[in-house]
Amino acid sequence: MVHSAYDSFQLLPNSAARIDAIESCGSTVLLSCSDGSLRIYSPESSAEEDRSTPSTVSEFYHHARELKKEPYVLQRTINGFSKKPMLAMEVIKSKELLLSLSESIAFHRLPSLETLAVITKAKGANAFSWDEKRGLLCFARQKRVCIFRHDGGRGFAEVKEFGVPDYVKSMSWCGENICLGIRREYVILNSTNGALSEVFPSGRTAPPLVVSLPSGELLLGKDNIGVFVDQNGKLLQEGRICWSEAPASVVIEMPYAVGLLPRHIEIRSLLDPYPLIQTVVLRNARRLLQSTHAMIVALETSVYGFFPVPLGAQIVQLTASGNFEEALAMCKLLPPEDSSLRAAKEQSIHIRYAHYLFENGNYEDAMEHFLASQVEITYVFSLYPSIILPKSSVVPEPEKYMDISGDALDLSRGSSPISDDMESIFHPHALDSDERVDFESKKMSHNSLMALIKFLHRKRFNIVEKAAAEGTEEAVSDAVGNSFVSYGYNRPKKPIKGRANVPISSVAREIAAILDTALLQALVLTGQPSAALELLKGFNYCNVKICEEFLQERNQHVCLLELYKCNAMHREALKLLHKLVAESNSNNTPAELTQKFKPEMIIEYLKPLCGTDPMLVLEFSMLVLESCPTQTIELFLSGNIPADLVNSYLKQHAPSMQTTYLELMLAMNENGISGNLQNEMIQIYMSEVLEWYADLNSQGKWDEKIYSPTRKKLLSALDSISRYNPEIMLKRLPPEALFEEHAILLGKINQHELALSIYVHKLNVPELALSYCDRVYESVVGQHSAKSYGNIYLTLLQIYLNPWKTTKNFERRIANLISSQSFAIPKVGPGTSKIKGRLNKKIAEIEVAEETRVNASGTDSGKSDTDDAIEEGTSTILLDKVIDLLAQRWDRINGAQALKLLPRETKLKNLLPFLGPLLRKSSEAYRNFSVIKSLRESESLQVKDELYSLRKTVVKITGDSVCSLCNKKIGTSVFAIYPNGKTIVHFVCFKDSQNMKAVAKGLPLLKR
Repeated sequence: MVHSAYDSFQLLPNSAARIDAIESCGSTVLLSCSDGSLRIYSPESSAEEDRSTPSTVSEFYHHARELKKEPYVLQRTINGFSKKPMLAMEVIKSKELLLSLSESIAFHRLPSLETLAVITKAKGANAFSWDEKRGLLCFARQKRVCIFRHDGGRGFAEVKEFGVPDYVKSMSWCGENICLGIRREYVILNSTNGALSEVFPSGRTAPPLVVSLPSGELLLGKDNIGVFVDQNGKLLQEGRICWSEAPASVVIEMPYAVGLLPRHIEIRSLLDPYPLIQTVVLRNARRLLQSTHAMIVALETSVYGFFPVPLGAQIVQLTASGNFEEALAMCKLLPPEDSSLRAAKEQSIHIRYAHYLFENGNYEDAMEHFLASQVEITYVFSLYPSIILPKSSVVPEPEKYMDISGDALDLSRGSSPISDDMESIFHPHALDSDERVDFESKKMSHNSLMALIKFLHRKRFNIVEKAAAEGTEEAVSDAVGNSFVSYGYNRPKKPIKGRANVPISSVAREIAAILDTALLQALVLTGQPSAALELLKGFNYCNVKICEEFLQERNQHVCLLELYKCNAMHREALKLLHKLVAESNSNNTPAELTQKFKPEMIIEYLKPLCGTDPMLVLEFSMLVLESCPTQTIELFLSGNIPADLVNSYLKQHAPSMQTTYLELMLAMNENGISGNLQNEMIQIYMSEVLEWYADLNSQGKWDEKIYSPTRKKLLSALDSISRYNPEIMLKRLPPEALFEEHAILLGKINQHELALSIYVHKLNVPELALSYCDRVYESVVGQHSAKSYGNIYLTLLQIYLNPWKTTKNFERRIANLISSQSFAIPKVGPGTSKIKGRLNKKIAEIEVAEETRVNASGTDSGKSDTDDAIEEGTSTILLDKVIDLLAQRWDRINGAQALKLLPRETKLKNLLPFLGPLLRKSSEAYRNFSVIKSLRESESLQVKDELYSLRKTVVKITGDSVCSLCNKKIGTSVFAIYPNGKTIVHFVCFKDSQNMKAVAKGLPLLKR
């Protein structure tokens, strides 16, 4: 026996005659005896009351709605109540009737028990079933099933009659159908059309047994097995009740099924797997009847009452015997008014059950019951002593829940006459040392930690949500200057580093910190570093100190980095990351380093910090600038860190990388680098080139055609970069060397003659001179000064034709140029482009004026300018170069001026490549302009003709003509006509309208 669900009590020790049928009505017991009498018994405590025939049902019930646990005495006897042995009786309380089945079915009015109606057609019936809701009675007679309806008065009306295959042994209503247990099988009879549907065969040794359940389903007996079916006869997958023997009858009293067996009464639970709860030995029991909150068992001459043990006492018994599931199911049967008692009992049982399961290795089920008990997570952590938790003032002691359990159990004992002692909650201190060690290892096993992780995940959402809500409440209170918060007036203001950067000063946030700290440890201990990393990446309350030490001990570097990051400990994270990168790149990589750390990881970490802590970014970017220069420069650019700040930091801490930074910066974004930085980069190049030149010059190995890598960079930078100061660079160059650098810088300040002289006479590379002229010309193509810049080729011609004049005092001219302020280049700034445009415009105007002067002065002279130049020196002119230049660039050179510059002895046939295409282009242009002139003249004539035709417009003024402005007749007044030739107005009206427009336009001026 598991526990006592019912207490048996002998209500009637000895009856004068054998009992055939039994029924109860309130606290009254009705016995139909073998002598045909009906004996009415009442509790002994009511024997002194009036024994006269009750006049009302309430008197018949003796003001009690249920059986009493006390001896019963005979109150009244009705002889001759039945002629044949009574088969069954049933009280219909809603109709105040007693239904009896003997020779036929009779109805007796309560409480007088006078016969109200007899269904003669039910003669020979052996089974019946009453439908309380619809007032329908069905009974079985031989192979027929009849249905009668109560007409509300004294009679019954027949509704239906159906035939069945065999004699009916048991029957019961199931909704609108009737389940019949015939001799060999169970069938479902449709009460509307009589259709039969088979369910399954009945047992071989025991007669069919149909029992209706409160839910509307059915329990069908098959020998010693009870099978559950629905109202349509379909099997339910809810298991089977296995009785020790085939029951003669079954009564359902939730949550138990009570079976009447030949040698005893068997009580089983209706919860799967339907275990045996209690056995009561009663031999020769004949009838089992369900009464109000009790059961009645009738033997041949005695009657026993089965009274349910109070639920609280049953719960205590079940818990003490370790049947926790049954105890929890029993708690749900407690009445609603005992909700507080029910909650206390359930929590106590869940906690005890969880300890029991945890002890036996069922960790996940244990955590389910801890979760159901709504116990604080700190209580569960007491089972995991190896998990380190942060100190907190809100950690409850395990004894707290032990006290709760004890209180609940005391309440249970107080409500029960049974005083079973409860087992104490399992505690490891009661074990021996070896057993304690085994228990501790069991606590920290992989399965136990996995169960803990699932438990914490299910608890985490509500705890973190509550903690975040309190943090939001605190932030709002601080923002509005309200010192009151819901959890205290004097809360401490000790902030900690964390993702939300809020102080942990509330119960919810302390619990959240405990949960997240424990969860992180459990995830790492179970080999789930990726899950631990996801926890840290999200919003969390992990304790930094504890988690840091824990992760360091287990070499969980990635998780440790994320811990630092989520708590804004960026310096610590970057130091660790730099250390890991160095170890990964070393030859002797530590064994505990399972992952390869690359310098790019530092750059990725620094990207979000560019906007918040640029100095920290600069400090740690120096560690990877040399190994990952391009990615580092991209970091500076994407993070919008000022280039001047980066350059100054490099200049101070990493001078060797300054040039690399400026080069990459310029290559990636030329406009993003200021003029100062461009100057600085060129100055660096210049310094290195000058040192290199001085070294070669001292050794006598200098040659203008030698190019070092730095000199190539310098030449490229001088030529491609536009925002540096060329004048400063010229001052640094030696006058007797580095002529190509001189030429580029002179070109930057528009000293084209000197630049071209260097290319032709110093470097002896005419190709560079021609390329220089092309660049200057093409840079202004399409502008108003492009024609003037064609004189750059004339300048080159003069250099070819007058070498002595262009090379005389070359160094002195450059020195004077640098010292002169007239050619100073303005500073680079926001207005640089505008100033440069004005400067180009001035230069163009000067060259146009010079061109005009040359044309005016050259028309009267009989000899060319070159003749005078030849007379001044003896240098050989480069006539071949001149002719080649004219042939190649004839379309860009002013032909007339070029011819004036040529020496007199130049042969005309040598100028054919120049003059041929030039004359053809001039002739073609002349013809085109003539055509255009003719077209313009024709267009002018057409316009004049249209004008004359418009001036011939005639307007006729009649007596009906009105002014479009005042709507009065024109008459003989002076009038005006609008250009469309149709609108006529008085001249006075027209003048007034014009004055009004003038006044309207002048209003804004008056307001100003």
